[in-house]
Amino acid sequence: MTMNHPLDLALQLQPVSPGQLEGQTSPDYWNMVGPFGGITAATLVKAVMDHPQRLGEPLSLTVNYAGALTAGAFTLQVTPVRTNRSTQHWTLSVLQTDAEGELVVTTTATVVTAVRRETWSISDEPMPEVAAPGELQRIAPGFGVEWLSRYEMRPVQGGLPRDWDGAQAPSLSQLWMRDDPPRPLDFCALAALADVFFPRVWLRRARQVPAGTVSITVYFHASQAQLQTTGTGYVLGQARGQEFRNGFFDQTAQLWNEAGYLLATSHQIVYFKE
Repeated sequence: MTMNHPLDLALQLQPVSPGQLEGQTSPDYWNMVGPFGGITAATLVKAVMDHPQRLGEPLSLTVNYAGALTAGAFTLQVTPVRTNRSTQHWTLSVLQTDAEGELVVTTTATVVTAVRRETWSISDEPMPEVAAPGELQRIAPGFGVEWLSRYEMRPVQGGLPRDWDGAQAPSLSQLWMRDDPPRPLDFCALAALADVFFPRVWLRRARQVPAGTVSITVYFHASQAQLQTTGTGYVLGQARGQEFRNGFFDQTAQLWNEAGYLLATSHQIVYFKE
């Protein structure tokens, strides 16, 4: 990867001791009150990918956002808790010093890596037939948050409401997306792309209520070799909500490359405030 790309700069981690790394939040991926959740997910994947004991490639990632990171340094603890013949299980924590000088946990995570074997394979989630990226208009970043400038997004359907008038509508979105500037796809970038979708509650009821991801799980279906065939091409993302209840909603998502290969699926639970 090109180390001057904003994503690679944001993912830089320095070893401090065995199983402990230090990093810095990046203003390039800042959201409203902290870092974009996708960059945190990507950082956790990077910590595992760089670990000398890693077996195989990422199979799943679960990130629990206990609290927002503040701007500045953070500590990342990464532990391979068990290694089997074909899978390896990891636990991770992100810690940061709070205003009282105490070291507190902001994020917890688990990662499973695996050695993939060639077997019978089939997809029951084919890519929908949509217009090609070049036929669609790119949307300009909005909301005054910097991380949106790090992605090129070309919506197919399910964009943000024109009027925040409370009118109910489907929560389904489809959009082509990729890093900006373009960057070859890898597991870190894919983890971040799984979290680029606007809160489904905004689309479902056309009200811009405060919302934030509590927990997200990403399942990686592609190997590194398959990600390399995607290169700097677009990824089609599709997301929809399933249940909105008592201050929380869930979101399921799929990501395909332009060749129609399902790269990853994700599920998350999101808090929203009335």
